[in-house]
Amino acid sequence: MTKSILLVCSGGFSTSMLVERMKKVAREKNLDVVIEATAESNVDIMVDNVDAILLGPQMAHAEQDLKKMYAIPICTIDMRDYGMMNGEKVLNTALELIRQSN
Repeated sequence: MTKSILLVCSGGFSTSMLVERMKKVAREKNLDVVIEATAESNVDIMVDNVDAILLGPQMAHAEQDLKKMYAIPICTIDMRDYGMMNGEKVLNTALELIRQSN
């Protein structure tokens, strides 16, 4: 079953680079995932059918509010993994978050 992961940052730009690295790892591992990036202002229109939301470190302040708004797993991406654009680590974090919620 396809898993859907949404990365959110202030403008959606920096997470786009990370998404591409995550997609590359997913292809290499033959994982059935859809990974997208968006700006904070678009979360409402993109949240349907999303299995997890990962926030850029600059969005950590919004994590608790988003958790109150949406009944899906949400966490902030580790600052080091984000800065290093570690697609494999962030993908693994998202998949573990989804696994724990089931």
